Amino acid sequence: MVAKKNERQKTTTFKTGDFVVYPTHGVGQVTGIEKETIAGDSLKLVVVTFDNERMTLRVPINKMETSGLRKVSSQKIMDDAVTTLKGRARIKRTMWSRRAQEYEAKINSGDPILIAEVVRDLHRNVGQPDQSFSERQIYEAALERLAGEFAAVERIERDQATEKLEAVLQAA
Repeated sequence: MVAKKNERQKTTTFKTGDFVVYPTHGVGQVTGIEKETIAGDSLKLVVVTFDNERMTLRVPINKMETSGLRKVSSQKIMDDAVTTLKGRARIKRTMWSRRAQEYEAKINSGDPILIAEVVRDLHRNVGQPDQSFSERQIYEAALERLAGEFAAVERIERDQATEKLEAVLQAA
């Protein structure tokens, strides 16, 4: 009986139409909660669609904690992420391959403040040396992930969110 009660409580945390964050894919929208039988087991699944990746993800309710699926960040956390963007870039003097791994780990953590650190550290202003192809790819992935969550929190389009974040970076 206790397991049923906990399962019911978790399903109420997400409703159809809610924006959620899955660490390795960014912001998606809950399209429903379904029951499905897989390998003889009846499972309740949260169905999340990611429009920008044209992907649908089904997360079993009993795996939500370990999967990292969470609600979109609060306004305060987003404000902290924007403040992070305004900070000074901190680039370690380690080999690029090591830094690239660290940046990827930060992006896949799903934490907006860590993602903002990656965007800040890899952003190049006019007059600065050009980025390598892999630096540019990681920068764009981090900016896209941050802009997706920023757009969901601010209730604006992703393009507008990207422009606002880039304006913050230019002003810093």
